Amino acid sequence: MKKLLAILLITVAAFVLLTGCSVDTDTPGQQDTNAAEDTGQQEAAEETDKDSGAVAVDHSQLTGPFETPQDVTRQCLTCHSDVAADIMQTYHWNWAGSNPNIVGHESDTDLGKKNGINNFCIATASNEPVCTKCHIGYGPEFAGEENIDCLVCHATNGQYQKGKNGMPAEGVDLVAAAQSVGKPTVKNCGTCHFYAGGGDAVKQGDLDSTLLDATAEHDVHLGGQGMACVDCHAGDNHKIKGTSIHVEPTEGSVGCDSCHGSEPHENGTLNNHLNTVACQTCHIPTFARGQATKIYWDWSTAGQDKEATKDKYGKETYNKKKGSFVWAKDVTPTYAWYNGKVDRYLVGDPINENGVTVLAKPVGSIDDPDAKIYPFKVMKGKQPADAKYNYLLTPNVVGFWQHFDWDKALADGAAASGLEYSGEYKFVETEMYLGINHEVIPKENALNCMDCHNNENGPIDFKALGYEGDPMKVGGRNLKTN
Repeated sequence: MKKLLAILLITVAAFVLLTGCSVDTDTPGQQDTNAAEDTGQQEAAEETDKDSGAVAVDHSQLTGPFETPQDVTRQCLTCHSDVAADIMQTYHWNWAGSNPNIVGHESDTDLGKKNGINNFCIATASNEPVCTKCHIGYGPEFAGEENIDCLVCHATNGQYQKGKNGMPAEGVDLVAAAQSVGKPTVKNCGTCHFYAGGGDAVKQGDLDSTLLDATAEHDVHLGGQGMACVDCHAGDNHKIKGTSIHVEPTEGSVGCDSCHGSEPHENGTLNNHLNTVACQTCHIPTFARGQATKIYWDWSTAGQDKEATKDKYGKETYNKKKGSFVWAKDVTPTYAWYNGKVDRYLVGDPINENGVTVLAKPVGSIDDPDAKIYPFKVMKGKQPADAKYNYLLTPNVVGFWQHFDWDKALADGAAASGLEYSGEYKFVETEMYLGINHEVIPKENALNCMDCHNNENGPIDFKALGYEGDPMKVGGRNLKTN
């Protein structure tokens, strides 16, 4: 028995070290085991998942009682003792990290959600009690391994929810959550990412709760293949791979070619397009297909006693706490050249006094050999700026929701962000590009040649991209080579 137990523990430990994540609990046919001889510890029942090859571990022995959520984490760390150090080095924990793709800030390591700015909820600073509902920790301090929230990513019973300051919501059954831990599901990731920006489908044009039960026609990966987010995005040591236009740090990239290779088509002409056109451009011809996404947010109207109304999609167009909104569904993307680099507005940067201030935009041009045409959602907004210093302000919106005093909210938020506030404010137009990478449709429904070429009403404005006209007629780009 001791020899068998040793082999079992080595197998499980090797799996955790190699994958950087907890093992699956959803495999049927698991059986409870008896207490291990001499040690008094319970053997973990294991079975190999026929599809993934993962080892499934039964956590039903985690019976508590757990007085606090930190007690759950302490229990997790008795087996996964090395995981805490890894997690506390990740962007999901620190909300900051390396920024090799931001032009002019390639060596910075301290930029991220904790000190960034956008045109949705604007900023985290001073709004931590609400923002940390989507942090992988307990409390606002991001410190102490016992404050790692293992359950937010690994509880698979569908009942675990977060409340203010990152603590579990009232009424959460910690024992049931702990017993359900396993490989992160789509719902685990979607609990935060589908509701980013303050609600379902608000921020990301290609991520919303529709993906929880997606069809193959809506998303060939989550619906057609039954994949989970971590099948593409899981990295080593609990790092999550992926790059973004509007979120600064990255812990590694994910590309279609990782699975599909550099020549995925039988047709050589289509493969040649990959030198200029990203896969997403043809395979995600529209976004927000499941439900409408927010495309404009006007904070200047917040605090007014106006009637709360809804549009044809059932989405609210005014909310006293947040202002006015415009939503859109089945949206044709904005197309732009992108070489992997980003121009990003950072807190304290000057605004464009003569037009729209761009918060995040892809870098690239028709003359850039590293750039391809990618699809984007362009989010537009109107948000507060200092009228004297001409930079964007970071309001304490949580306080504003209580007193509806913009001057106080801006003063409090500026102090938290380390900005000087002149006492004078104005509202300015902003826009931000967000990449479109999900909601990939079946290949037979992808854009075909005539959807874009010889079509005056096609989705792509070739002249706006720098061509003299339709490249099928005038020729493609002529890149200079050294």
